[in-house]
Amino acid sequence: MRPVSLLAAAVGLGLAACAQSSFITEVRGETTIPATLPGGSTELNAFPPISSLAGMDFDQNQDFKNQGLSKDEVTSVHVDSLSLQILSPNDVDFTFLDTVEFFVRAGDREARIAWKNDLARSSLRAPNPTLKLDLGDVDLQPYVAAPTMSLIIRGKGRTPEREVRLRAVVRLEVEAGLL
Repeated sequence: MRPVSLLAAAVGLGLAACAQSSFITEVRGETTIPATLPGGSTELNAFPPISSLAGMDFDQNQDFKNQGLSKDEVTSVHVDSLSLQILSPNDVDFTFLDTVEFFVRAGDREARIAWKNDLARSSLRAPNPTLKLDLGDVDLQPYVAAPTMSLIIRGKGRTPEREVRLRAVVRLEVEAGLL
């Protein structure tokens, strides 16, 4: 083989070894908003936490394991989509909410990653509507690389007449530089 050919092959392999790799991972969880107390409407200012989205360690994430990747090797993580679906009762819609927001937190750092305003006017209707949230351009890499990361839901509205079970589905696009 000629020296030029060997050099070209070596450069090609070197570039391939440094290439970016990306994949999608999905995290999901459920929470239940309690019903209003008999005799009146109650303002809703807080959501119950979504336990499966709290204290996440991405070294334990199956998609990371399948990629042979540790969270320390991640160069970028962005929210690809975030949706909130009413699971039950199936005849309820989102009109009891005014706003909903999702935040990422690790240690004392926090950033808003998704939101939807003016939900009372939303055209989403029962059964089991799914709300697609607006996304911020936040790089979650520092949060994913932290010992643990949590996703927190906040919002305002009115407590529903009946207990409402919600499911959040968060799709993350993960990029890592391979060495």
